[in-house]
Amino acid sequence: MVTGLSGSGKTAALKALEDLGFFCIDNLPVALLPKLAQLSLFSREMVTKVAIGMDSRESEFLERYIEAFEELDTLGTKVELVFLESDDEVLLKRFSETRRRHPLAKDRSVFEGICQERKLFAGIKERADISIDTSSMSVHDLKRTLWDYFKRETDEKQLQVTLLSFGFRNGLPREANIIFDVRYLPNPYFVSELKDKNGTNPDVFKFVFSSVEAEESFQKFRDILKYLLPLYEAEGKSYLTIAIGCTGGKHRSVAFVERLADALGDSERKIRVLHRDLRDERN
Repeated sequence: MVTGLSGSGKTAALKALEDLGFFCIDNLPVALLPKLAQLSLFSREMVTKVAIGMDSRESEFLERYIEAFEELDTLGTKVELVFLESDDEVLLKRFSETRRRHPLAKDRSVFEGICQERKLFAGIKERADISIDTSSMSVHDLKRTLWDYFKRETDEKQLQVTLLSFGFRNGLPREANIIFDVRYLPNPYFVSELKDKNGTNPDVFKFVFSSVEAEESFQKFRDILKYLLPLYEAEGKSYLTIAIGCTGGKHRSVAFVERLADALGDSERKIRVLHRDLRDERN
């Protein structure tokens, strides 16, 4: 089930799932959801994976989705809920560029429609198996995220970990489960020969970890993650995002994430690295 805020990328998500072998249906009336599940059960040899897009375009969705989900449970159908969202400013820009009408802005402004939809979807977001903030994502980033999540085998319980660097100046990452602030570390931005480099550069990396406090904090955070990750796995969590933040998201947080990836990557657990605020540089 793919749902979330209008303009957050549900169409792109369904296309990505289609490439993974899902039979995709967009804007299905919620009343037909149990019927579709029954048809899928009777045709297992033809259809084994179905992805459905449902949102506020369907007037009864928010009123009846709980009832429909409960009926799916009685059928023994496994449902995973993907929730997509973006910042208000990003959604406003997308609706402005595409000239699409917001489904809840028929008699109000687009911004009012976005705010109303965010309130209405608060409950379903809490039920989501995976929540993705697409504000700074390209279509390819969204596709990779969904592929990382759904490519695992059905019986695989391995936790998939994303290490994400970001800058507090550019806002908190909504998808983060754990946020660690490293703005107390030495800042290469104020060193002229390091200012224009980023945390993947060896000189910047060396500078960030030059103090005793930086080394100690890294060791302690690494140790607590090594302790927590098996606990998350035991709880049944399959997707965890650990966000490391500094001021601009280009020096300290990047170096910290790169080192964490090396420290945690010696296990069989899948580690994904994403530097949110380096994308403009790399493009």
